[in-house]
Amino acid sequence: MLGAQAAHAQTVQQPRLAAAAPQPDLAQLRQQVAAQDLKLAQQQRQIDESHRQLGAMQKQLEAMQSQLGTAPAKPAQAVNVAPSPTRVSQVDARPTDQPVGQAPAPSEDTRPPEIAPLFEAPGVLSPRGRFTLEPSLQYSYSSSDRVSIVGYTIIPALVIGLIDVRSVQRTTVVAGLTARYGLTNRLEVEGRIPYVYRNDDTVSRPINLEPSSASRVFNAEGSGLGDIELAGRYQINLPKPGNPYFVGGLRLKTRTGEDPFEVDYLAAAPGLPTLQTSLPTGSGFYSLQPSLSMIYPTDPAVFFGGINYQWNIKRDVNKSLKGVQSSFVGEVDPGDAIGINFGMGLALNERSSFSIGYEHIWIGKTKTEGTVTEGTTNLQTASLLLGYSYRLNKRASLSLSIGAGLTNDSPDTQFTLRLPYTF
Repeated sequence: MLGAQAAHAQTVQQPRLAAAAPQPDLAQLRQQVAAQDLKLAQQQRQIDESHRQLGAMQKQLEAMQSQLGTAPAKPAQAVNVAPSPTRVSQVDARPTDQPVGQAPAPSEDTRPPEIAPLFEAPGVLSPRGRFTLEPSLQYSYSSSDRVSIVGYTIIPALVIGLIDVRSVQRTTVVAGLTARYGLTNRLEVEGRIPYVYRNDDTVSRPINLEPSSASRVFNAEGSGLGDIELAGRYQINLPKPGNPYFVGGLRLKTRTGEDPFEVDYLAAAPGLPTLQTSLPTGSGFYSLQPSLSMIYPTDPAVFFGGINYQWNIKRDVNKSLKGVQSSFVGEVDPGDAIGINFGMGLALNERSSFSIGYEHIWIGKTKTEGTVTEGTTNLQTASLLLGYSYRLNKRASLSLSIGAGLTNDSPDTQFTLRLPYTF
């Protein structure tokens, strides 16, 4: 009887032990799951850290390439990271989400953005040790019914000469070679050598003839070395993001070209028009031009503007015009000029940009022997300009600008082609 009860007790306890046996295995599994969760969390943190490091390296690379004048690097291809069981995919080289409480890494590029050039002074200075060679070609056409009376050129495509005419159609082509070198990342020097070709068709009528008399057409042309220019530019500030860049400049224009007091003139008789038989390629005066430019980048556009003052230095000519009697010219003080310009640039893609701008110049009266030359007036030129720039490769780009004159003293149309190449 007792043996049967003991056997029955063992039979009852065996299922209970069998039911309790899996409990250690379940606890172990829970520990393994917790360990895996911890590993996954560590892997996720490592992925996030790698993500941030990759983004910072990408920004540094873009800043270095911007200083070298190359295009921003393309983002890395999508990377699939698949730790088990969690899967992270499509990791971009440029992170779009920044961790909470952490500001984005500031850009290290302290140079103004590149824009399609419209005016003489470019927006981007050459980096330290970089040499840029820029061939250019400029074509301008202007027609004027004004009477010219002084005899020298102040600005391209505008001549004030000892000529009494009814109408002048002027074509000017200037082929130039400009060299720039970056002494530092904020200081640049420049030299420019122009070659000038000019052609004028003058339609005139002698003053004392009857109105029915036929007009006379006179053609003159000239070509040769123009006025060599030297310039320097300095980036004044290192702005924080969202602030404008300021660049100061100083330009010296020499008188290496043939000036208006050296060419031959034609005077048929007293009272008849005095015409140049060959055209000068230079102004005949030294000039000094300080300037201040501003560039304000605001995504996606870049705003720019500037002001300059051109001091035309007076000169003692002390000679008579060739071919003209009683035409002695003494001290001549050409009028100084004040110019302003402003515009906007827009990047269309990684390679091309578009710009639109406006330029206005006031030119003062000319003085001869200390008094205002009879018949001279203040002049104003205004031009509306459109520009386009395309980056051919990491070293070269092609820029085109077109200008339309808005006043009678401005060139009717102007076309400029530039091809800068950086070594």
